Amino acid sequence: MILVLDASVAVKWATPALTEPLSNEARRLLARHMTGQIEFVVPDIFWAEFSNVLWKGVNRGRWSYLEARRAIAEILAQGFVTVPSVSLLLQAVDIAFETNQGVYDCLYAALALEAQTDLITADERLANALAARFPVKWLGAF
Repeated sequence: MILVLDASVAVKWATPALTEPLSNEARRLLARHMTGQIEFVVPDIFWAEFSNVLWKGVNRGRWSYLEARRAIAEILAQGFVTVPSVSLLLQAVDIAFETNQGVYDCLYAALALEAQTDLITADERLANALAARFPVKWLGAF
């Protein structure tokens, strides 16, 4: 099974399970990836989004620089297939105008369409906005 992975799910892997909603669900998804049951594909923007959330978390005292750096290194080591955003841009812009969602988020939806698979997101608002017309699943219902 191949899934498009939203950065909102990966961020949950870097946060303490006791304080982060849906972190257990996200960790189960990662475990399935690590056992070869699921392959993740991401747009190249994923890496900047994931790292930026961790950077913000360090600045807000949520975790240390070393914890954030280790989390980034661990995700990089997973070897997710990464697709250039430029190849998804026109379709993402169409989706953005159709749904009134940001182009950043719509890059993930465009990749799901291109890969003919589901986008898995921890962003319930995004899932609600896109799921009726696009292959988007909320982590809490997956």
